[in-house]
Amino acid sequence: MKALYCILLLTLSNVFMTLAWYGHLQFKQYPIIAKLSLFGVIMLSWGLAFFEYIFQVPANRIGSNETGGPFSLFELKTIQEAVSLTVFTLITVFLFKTDKLAWNHLVGFAFIVVAVFFIFKKW
Repeated sequence: MKALYCILLLTLSNVFMTLAWYGHLQFKQYPIIAKLSLFGVIMLSWGLAFFEYIFQVPANRIGSNETGGPFSLFELKTIQEAVSLTVFTLITVFLFKTDKLAWNHLVGFAFIVVAVFFIFKKW
């Protein structure tokens, strides 16, 4: 159950992370955001990143085998990257609608799945 909670919290964290890092580039139709200075955009992103950390820190504490969870640090980082790319892809394609998912993206994701296999394989 800790593994599931960890992955769910990492997913929520990555929604906020993606919006904090890339959202300000996509919401030009909102005049208030479009008029923000670089400092204003940084403050907005930091505000979103606060919520990222609210979910990310507990996810890693719940998931880490150092604190009773099922995952090593390498495994946690690998999960984080796989979740991050999945969330980023879904938000980019379906919310931002700025890019199309192409075959080369799918090949790259397949390599990431192979990486996940090798990280989690107990040799």
